[in-house]
Amino acid sequence: MPLIMITGYPCSGKTTRTNQLVKGLEEKIKGTDYKITVVDDDKLGIPKENYRNAQTEKALRGAQLSAVKRSISKTEIVILDGLTYIKGFRYQLFCEAKALSTNSCVIHVGAPKELCKEWNQARPETEQWPEDLMDALIFRYEEPNGMSRWDSPLFTVPYADDDVPIDDLWNALIKKAKPPNQATVLKAAPPTNYLTELDRVTMDVVNAVMTLYNENPGGTVNILSYPEPVTLPMRLTLAQMHRIRRNFISLNKMKPMEIDRIQNMFIEHMSKYWDNV
Repeated sequence: MPLIMITGYPCSGKTTRTNQLVKGLEEKIKGTDYKITVVDDDKLGIPKENYRNAQTEKALRGAQLSAVKRSISKTEIVILDGLTYIKGFRYQLFCEAKALSTNSCVIHVGAPKELCKEWNQARPETEQWPEDLMDALIFRYEEPNGMSRWDSPLFTVPYADDDVPIDDLWNALIKKAKPPNQATVLKAAPPTNYLTELDRVTMDVVNAVMTLYNENPGGTVNILSYPEPVTLPMRLTLAQMHRIRRNFISLNKMKPMEIDRIQNMFIEHMSKYWDNV
């Protein structure tokens, strides 16, 4: 059964995505002999400080690899929940899976480093990454590339998404079917900076719209630098704005546009939504 490699910055939400993945896969394997095994640093007793120098990091990758090899079987779906940030290590895992006659994939949990640092600070002190170590790991991070066979199929999950693509992943790995438009997705896999800007710019628009609405509900307003006045609806809530935003991000996360067009495209998307409700 397949190996699923989770990768992303420290404190980017990888374990949250792993838990969603386990929950979704458990529904898929009901009534079968399949099992799910999660390999992570906590289960292996690996402290964060082991990522600080090359010798201890090499040893921890060896422990992760050994645990994966022990778990892979015809009935076991193995999920490696770790940084998996070095492309050479992902290649090694890919080769091990292939040698054991199974396939693999990579799930890239995308989140901007500033947000990862905020989430890190929000953790209990005993669970936080040391700031200098976190900076070093982000600097060394080697982003997966869906055009590389060891990173393929690649599923990029921005932090703003509500869930992981269970159906696409199931079809690609278990049914061994190509995910919908996978070739297009891989060629257009967006860089992390695009996802970051997509998130930041749309959030800026949401904040600006809600401020204008609170001052002038139903009025005609100028939103940031958008060239034309926009008429706000009479009733608008923050929850509605977030739904519109999530829909826009979902439509555009795999079809990168020029960053300076994001704001105007999002405002046009909002206006069309308001016209249809």
